[in-house]
Amino acid sequence: MMIEQFAKDVDQGLSQTQKKLPSKYFYDKKGDELFVKIMQLPEYYVTRAEMEIFSNQTHHIIQALQLNQSEYFELIELGAGDGSKTKKLLQALSQEGYQYDYMPIDISKNALDQLEKDLNEALPEVSIQQKHGDYFKILESLKHSHHPKVLLFLGSNIGNMTDEDASKFIYHLGESLNAGDKMLIGTDLIKPKAVVLPAYNDKKGITRNFNLNLLHRMNQELDADFNVEAFEHAPEYNEQEGIAKSYLKSLRDQVVTIPATGKSYQFEEDEKIHTEISRKYNDEIMAKILSATDFEIVAKLTDSQEHFADYILNRTDTNA
Repeated sequence: MMIEQFAKDVDQGLSQTQKKLPSKYFYDKKGDELFVKIMQLPEYYVTRAEMEIFSNQTHHIIQALQLNQSEYFELIELGAGDGSKTKKLLQALSQEGYQYDYMPIDISKNALDQLEKDLNEALPEVSIQQKHGDYFKILESLKHSHHPKVLLFLGSNIGNMTDEDASKFIYHLGESLNAGDKMLIGTDLIKPKAVVLPAYNDKKGITRNFNLNLLHRMNQELDADFNVEAFEHAPEYNEQEGIAKSYLKSLRDQVVTIPATGKSYQFEEDEKIHTEISRKYNDEIMAKILSATDFEIVAKLTDSQEHFADYILNRTDTNA
């Protein structure tokens, strides 16, 4: 079924005038491994900045989440990845005697299995209930537990959406939460091009390989015949807009056939496939996004260089 959806999404994206591919398909086993390498790159400030917040301001996070030590809650992480930042929070929560289950959600079973293995070794006292699949379907299944919930959406993953889609996404998340539930959402702040662009075009070429891996994945899973060497990684950043975009650019006129879709796709020289958007934020942009949701900002924590911010949101009582 997942292969059928993959094929459907690829066909839909490559059939448009401006060709595009969903960024969620970056994350197969190879993609997971490459992204872990990206997070360790000197140019990729995003992970270090948020890690600084989680390392140095853990107690401020707990305080802002307004957690009750005597009340069990569910700590749900969307797109948990390797969980390196979350471990800092889990460690502090356990040391302070909070009662909770940690529920990482990810579309990558490989990432979840690795995360659980690591946590079982590093923090054996933490109760882990991994959830494999779609965010909304899993949240819907947890909706009727009536326990307080804290959602974590880290790493500026929200930045992979347009502002309109981000607003709809956050609103939809709120539908599975009750008044008083919290969400911690990571956001990459607007910065100069000299800081941002190298994070998407590192000297070692890891981000290049990560983007091109999408073509390898289509070759392997959809029997496509992409000549990967005939495409190049082409990132861009508009400082005024605060939006970074990743593209795969065709180096020549070519035709690619994908048996799983039953179609062939024509590429002209220099034609681009849009693979990812990475939005950068400030308070005004966040306020506008949240204005159409049932969330309000209750706290904001930034790293020492103000490259990154974790906003803590409260699910409001819409009936009040």
